[in-house]
Order: sequence, then structure tokens, then C-alpha cells
Amino acid sequence: MSTVDINKVFDPLDMNNYRIEQLPHRPKSGFERWMAYLGGPLAILAFIALYWFVDIPFLNHFNPERLTGDAVARFAKLGSTEFLRINYAMLAIFLAAIILWITEAVPNYLTSLFVIIGMVLTGVTSEKTAYAQLGHPVMWLNILSFVLASMLVKTQVAKRFALWFVVHFGKNATRIFFSFIVINIVLSAFISATTAKAAILLPIFMVIAAIYGATGGKNKNNFGRNIVLQNLFQINIGASGFMTGSGANLLAVSIIVGAGATLGYQEWFAVAFPLSLLIIIIGWIVGTKIMFPLKKEEQVPQIEGGMQRLKEELQKMGSMKKDEYKSIVIFMGVLFMWATKGYLHNIGETAVAFIGAVIALIPYGIGIVKWNDLDIPWHLMIFSAGAYTLGAGLDATNLAGTSIDAIFNSLGISESTPFGVLFAILTGAMIFSALLFQSKTMRTLIFVPIAIGTAQKFGYPIMSLAFPVALLIEHVYVLPFNSKPAALLYTTDQYSWADTFKYGIAMMIISWLLMFVWGETMLRWLGYMPNGVF
Repeated sequence: MSTVDINKVFDPLDMNNYRIEQLPHRPKSGFERWMAYLGGPLAILAFIALYWFVDIPFLNHFNPERLTGDAVARFAKLGSTEFLRINYAMLAIFLAAIILWITEAVPNYLTSLFVIIGMVLTGVTSEKTAYAQLGHPVMWLNILSFVLASMLVKTQVAKRFALWFVVHFGKNATRIFFSFIVINIVLSAFISATTAKAAILLPIFMVIAAIYGATGGKNKNNFGRNIVLQNLFQINIGASGFMTGSGANLLAVSIIVGAGATLGYQEWFAVAFPLSLLIIIIGWIVGTKIMFPLKKEEQVPQIEGGMQRLKEELQKMGSMKKDEYKSIVIFMGVLFMWATKGYLHNIGETAVAFIGAVIALIPYGIGIVKWNDLDIPWHLMIFSAGAYTLGAGLDATNLAGTSIDAIFNSLGISESTPFGVLFAILTGAMIFSALLFQSKTMRTLIFVPIAIGTAQKFGYPIMSLAFPVALLIEHVYVLPFNSKPAALLYTTDQYSWADTFKYGIAMMIISWLLMFVWGETMLRWLGYMPNGVF
């Protein structure tokens, strides 16, 4: 290949350079390599020790009357001895999976496959239950949303939008960041799959990162760190502002309403939207002004020719093509259907995505994309299926509830424990559990019922503890394995493991403390708190 050809290989304005499967493999640091070397043996030892040798008192002396969900039927069917055995198996699999996911000793999708087959072979769940998680409606929603995102990239609507976006709003870095805040909030109102939002926005902010001199790898800069980390943060926190922002939010609402409380779209929005907007603004300040402040040269475009070059690139694309209009119509139609569910129709979000994807794939000049054009990260889908399977196992064994009972007893929590202490423990457990749990659904299934049960046990309104816990579902951005968007955006190589941990843990602590303020103000004024937090 000639030198001229080599120079043409990478065009920072070509959206196809940022297809998910073409993102560069990020080399591990020395610390990460050591974690990977030790992760496999540690996971194996942890599984063997917990499953065959270690005696755990709180598992041996659990109270059958405290069982909930599928665990009640499993206990009745298996008896105490066999039920105890699968509890040990569940704990062993859970701890081994956490070690593998944290250390990245094997790819995340392979850990999920270990989890699924491990739970089948040990009898924690049936084959039908374990394998069925890949067909979960949210999984289908993610897959179909990637079809729609691929449609926008293939027709170059995404590239056109990125160029138009930068020409109009990219005169300085501050306007870029605030524009993405608006975009993420608007998308969160319509799209309930955070991974789909990440897939749609990734090519756009990667082009903008390149324009501002950040192409990843050795060419990292604070603009690149901020543009990716801010989008990761906003994708998740924006979702927390709307009851329909994610499937986990909807699940939390269904659990709370099922317990006898009242919580609808308007009630969620009134409390959650201003909170999410405030957290996003604080996140922008912490990222761009404190942790990764932008140098003077990083605050303006670095592409040769500046804004004029971008205007010329936009002009070269010519007028809008037929396929571009068709992709916009399909995508806006999907957004409209999502937004009007419950008002104009009752078609579910996944079914709406199915309709949009099917139309986009129809041949004979009707659709826009072919199967080979699609950019679906199947490794992330398998990773997610493993997380859902863990959630099913926890529900089948009631391991989470049994563990929390033991923790409460060891902490000396009793009827005389002040409400503020319960509030701090439950909200802290919810938000910081995101450091270990890979599934928002799993955390929701564990901690929202615990919050409801705690409120009922101590005689407080269900919403006083369950609602604050539910508002913290979307805080899954600290480490690359904490969520699918985090895993996806980490592969851009625009930031390090240390960068995302430093920024993420700071925002997690700030958000937790802000929840106390929200409890004393908004939640108290709206009548959800008994008398405030303290």
C-alpha cells in the first residue's frame, strides 16, 4: 500500500471509523494486567471454597417465612436441604462472576456464559429460565435499537448531523458540552434503552472529539476524556429523570405500585427530572472545571482550516438524499410512538422498535439497510444476558433478602433506629452496589423490595424509602463493567480506568449526598418523607 493510501485510511469525519466493531482494542495497564492474571485463579478458588468448604451461618439459619418471589415455590418444591445447597451455589457463582467481571480475566461475555451454564449445572435455575434471559424484552429492545442506530450511520444522517451540529454549536468547547446535555435529556424522554442512546451518540461525539484533537490512544486529551465521560454520565443520569427512561425505572415503579403506593409518570418527573438535571450540571462542572480542566488549545477545534473546513465538508455532502429522509421518518416515527404510548396507543416499546427495524430492513427499495450493514455488539448482548440470569438466580434463592437480614442484624438495626439511618443505609447500598452489580434490573429487584419491606417493618410510608432508592437506579458509570454503555464507551480509548473511576466515584458520592438534600426539600415538600430525612 502506498503512503498516499495510508494517509487516506483514517478520516476523522468518517462515521464508519467509529462502528463498534472497528473501535481500537485498548491495551491494559500494568495494574490491569496483574488483575487479569490473578482474576481467574481467585474466581475458581472463591467458587470452590464457598460451594464445598466454607460454612456461612446466616445461610444455614435463614427463616423460611422471610422468603419472597420465586424462592417460596422453590423452597416448597425442594425442601430445606436442597434449597440450602442452591443458595450456596448461587453465592459461589455470584462471587466468582464479580471477581471475573472486575478483573477482566476473561471477556465479560465469557463470564456471562460461565454464569448461565453454572447456574444450570448447579440447579440454581432451570435451563428454560437461564437460557430465556437472552430473549428478555429489554434485550430485544437493545438489539432493535442498534438496527435503528446503524440505519442513521449507513445513510450518513449521523455524519450530516454531526457536521451541522459542530458548525452551529462547536465554536467553543462549552457550547459543545451544553448541547450534548440537551441532546441526552431529549433522547432520554423517548428512548428507554441506554445502550441504544450510547450507540447512536458514539459516532457523533467521536467525530467531535477528533475535531478537537482527541483521537484516542496516545492522542488523549482532556476534551476527549470529558466528551466521552460526560456523555456516559448524561446517558445514564438523563434516563433517571423519566419514568420511561429505562426498563429498570419501569420495573421499580411496578414493584412500588404493587406494594400499594401511588407513583405515576407525573409524580416521577416532578421529583426526578430536576434532580437529574442538577446532577448533570454538577457533573459538567466537576469534569471540565476540576478533574479534567481544558487547556486553552483544547477549547477550540483543531482540524486544519477550523470551522471553514467543516462547512466545506458539510457542503460536499450535497442536499439530503432519499434514504436520509426515509431514515429520519422511520426514526422520528419510532420516537413518536415511544412518546405517545398510553395516550394514542398501547403498543410496547419493544414492539415499536420491532416495527421500525422491520421497515428499515425490508428490501425492494422500501427499507434502507441490509443485515450486513448492521452494527450490533453481540458480545454486549451476551454480557447482559448473564446479568439477567444472575438476577433470576437471586430471585429463585432469595439470597439477597437473606443477606440483607443478616447485615441488618449484625449492624444492630432495630425498631429504635432513626429514619435517617435507614435512609442512609438503603440509599447508600443502592448507589454503591452499582460498583459490583452489572444489571440495573438486578439491583432494582434486590433493593427496591428491601426498601419497601424496611418501610413496612418500621411503620414508614413505602414511598419514603422506596422512591429515593429507585431514583438511584441509573448510577452505573464508575467502572467499565458497571453497565453496557460503560463497557461500550470504554473501548473508545479516550480515557483510562483511573480516569473513569476518579470521575465516577466522585459523582457517585456527590449524588448520594445530594439525595439527602432532596429528601429534606423536594421529597419532604411533596409529602413523601415522614418529617424529612433527619
